[in-house]
Amino acid sequence: MTLEQRRAWIGLVVAVIGYSVYLVVVLARADGLPLTEVAYAAPLLWTIGAGIVTAIVAEILFAIVNPGASLVRDDRDREIGRLGDHVGQPFMVVGAVAAMLMAMADWAPFWIANVIYLGFVLSAVVGGIAKVVVYRAGVPEW
Repeated sequence: MTLEQRRAWIGLVVAVIGYSVYLVVVLARADGLPLTEVAYAAPLLWTIGAGIVTAIVAEILFAIVNPGASLVRDDRDREIGRLGDHVGQPFMVVGAVAAMLMAMADWAPFWIANVIYLGFVLSAVVGGIAKVVVYRAGVPEW
């Protein structure tokens, strides 16, 4: 497994677990309250920060466990990375546009922050899945 393939897996797993933890925490805090009244900012920031730290620690641990893994990044890796970014990026754009429209319509900050976070997570997950699939199946010929 190359460095970039390992990063794709780590990013995918961390994004799914991190967002799942965030949802569980926020929904548990709701406990019958409307979601707009739930204290969401701290869990959102903590799960994002923990996700970043977890990804870094996971990369370090995998490098320690398998020091002989390829660290070379070739054209195939760059092409797969670009493809994954192109597949995932529209979700960030949709999330940002939705957040902008929500702000213009005076929606609660809870919904605006969460639609942006969901856009980032969907971008990471869909882009990560695309990268993992292409690493397994090969780069498509256009």
